Amino acid sequence: MAQEEINLRKVLPVTFIIVAVILVIIFWSRMTVTIQSGEGGVVFRLLSGGVDTEATYGEGFHFISPLNKMFVYNVRQQEVSEKMSVLSSNGLEISVDVSMWYQPVYNKLGFLHKEKGQDYLNTIVRPSIRSATRSVIGRYTPEQIYSSKRDAIQDEIFEETKKILIAQYVQLNDVLVRDITLPPTIKTAIEKKLKQEQEALEYKFKLQKAEQEAKRQKIEAEGKANANRILSASLTDKILRDKGIEATLKLAESPNAKVVVVGSGKDGLPLILNTDK
Repeated sequence: MAQEEINLRKVLPVTFIIVAVILVIIFWSRMTVTIQSGEGGVVFRLLSGGVDTEATYGEGFHFISPLNKMFVYNVRQQEVSEKMSVLSSNGLEISVDVSMWYQPVYNKLGFLHKEKGQDYLNTIVRPSIRSATRSVIGRYTPEQIYSSKRDAIQDEIFEETKKILIAQYVQLNDVLVRDITLPPTIKTAIEKKLKQEQEALEYKFKLQKAEQEAKRQKIEAEGKANANRILSASLTDKILRDKGIEATLKLAESPNAKVVVVGSGKDGLPLILNTDK
C-alpha cells in the first residue's frame, strides 16, 4: 500500500505536467493572436461584457484568454467600385461607374464590429454610395451631366456619402466618377446642340472682332481728317513762301548741278532747274 502511494505521488506531477502541456497545445491558437501590418483587432470577451469597444489592438503578437476571441480587420485604405443605373432630373436612365476609397475609423473599430459587423462593406459602404449617387444625379439634366457639371457631381457624391459613412464608423477618403454613359440618342442630340452653340459663339466673336476693327479704322480716319483740317487752317501764303525759300536754299547748297532762277516760280518762288536734264 505504501509503495502504491509513493508511485502515485511520482506519477501525479508528471501527469499534471502532461495534461498542462496538452491543454496549452490545444488552446495555444486561441490564446495567441498575431495582427499583421495594416490590420486592427477587436476582442469579444465571453464572460465580461461582449465586444470591447474601448480598445483596438494594433499590429504585433497578443495573448488573450482562451475564452475570448479576436476579430481582425483590414484598416488600410480600400477601394470599391459600383456600376449602377440612375435617373436624371427629367427621368432619363443614365449609367454611372463610381469608385470610392474608404477605411474603417481605427479608434472606433470596436463600435463598427459591434453594430455593423465584418461585412460592413456590403451592409454599409455599398448602399451608401448607391444612395448618394442616385440622389445627386437626380438633380441634374443629361445635358448638365454630359457637359459642365461632372466635377460638381463628383464633389456632391463625396460629401453626401461622407456624411452617411462617418456616422457608421467608416472614413471616406475620396470618390471618383469614372464614367457616365448617356443613351445614344440623347448623347447625339447633346453633341449636336453643343456644336451649334460653339458655332454661334464663334460667329458672334467674328462679328465683334469686325465691329471693333471698323471702329478702329473710323477713329483713325477721323484723327487724320482732324489733323489735316488743323494743318490746312494754319497754313497761309506767307508761310508757304517762307517754307519754299528755305527748301530752295537747302537745295542750292547741295553739290548737285542746278540752275536757280529767282522769282520765276509760281507765287514768286524760285524755280530750280537741274542742268543734268
